Amino acid sequence: MLIGPYLIEPRVVLAPMAGVTDKPFRVLCKRLGAGLCVSEMTISDPRFWSTPKSRTRMDHDGEPAPIAVQIAGTQPEQLANAARHNVAHGAQIIDINMGCPAKKVCNAWAGSALMRDPALVARILSAVVQAVAAENRNVPVTLKIRTGWDREHRNALDIARIAQDCGITALAVHGRTRDQHYTGLAEYDTIAAVKAAVSIPVLANGDIDSPQRAKFVLDYTRCDAAMIGRAAQGRPWIFREIAHYLSTGELLPAPSLEEVRDILLGHLHDLHDFYGEPAGVRIARKHLSWYAKDRPENSAFRAVVNRADTADEQLRLTRDYFDALIARQTYDIAA
Repeated sequence: MLIGPYLIEPRVVLAPMAGVTDKPFRVLCKRLGAGLCVSEMTISDPRFWSTPKSRTRMDHDGEPAPIAVQIAGTQPEQLANAARHNVAHGAQIIDINMGCPAKKVCNAWAGSALMRDPALVARILSAVVQAVAAENRNVPVTLKIRTGWDREHRNALDIARIAQDCGITALAVHGRTRDQHYTGLAEYDTIAAVKAAVSIPVLANGDIDSPQRAKFVLDYTRCDAAMIGRAAQGRPWIFREIAHYLSTGELLPAPSLEEVRDILLGHLHDLHDFYGEPAGVRIARKHLSWYAKDRPENSAFRAVVNRADTADEQLRLTRDYFDALIARQTYDIAA
């Protein structure tokens, strides 16, 4: 799949998620097989660009290309300026957020709330595309949307046509309306209809949590790539599993406890280095919980690692806990 000049291979993409897809997580997912990783959304209001949170979100030093940055807002000129600003700070792909269902975003008429105003959508998309084109940079602009605002107003098809006409180079569609948030099941008929109606690449998003599901969704919708969101939390190796299955039809074995331990410890090191203490320790706790969410020892693991107040203690407790699991597994096999 091509997005502008960039070949996205494998065709498995990490979805932008606020508070999740920071640089340490993006780099990890790329290393484990993601063809593209999109940053958590950055606000378009320039008054917030110099805050510590915004500065970390705009830090792309050492990040593998292509670097995709998602911007959010409601005002066309402000979003255009935000696109220019992020390109100047290393963004190679600009993604526009019209898919976030969060109240604090939608109450400001940003995110998926924008789908209620197709005329404004057209003005925003045109402004951002023209802004990066005026800089004489080959920076593609992409868009993420939902199927609509609610069940009675599924207008993803109309928004997709507007996006293509405005120069958007790729479109990601989450298979839920805004009022569904993340409840119920994603539906793929609307995504398939969008793919059939436009010529630009379309990425399918929503409930893709296994290699088999990814293949089913891509076959059903005829989309160009699968976009993975919540299923990657605590399972960053899902990208290589999906990529391998799509190319060979074979399932990779689950990662060993030793590999999970090493991946997790590396992720913790990167979080601590990136954010420093105590922020890195605090942010790491949710990732620790996600890594253990499908394991029977989840509650015990959380009780242990949440006691850590320093980076060294968090690393030691995590290493000791996994080493104990590995030793127990070795004993059980020998017995």
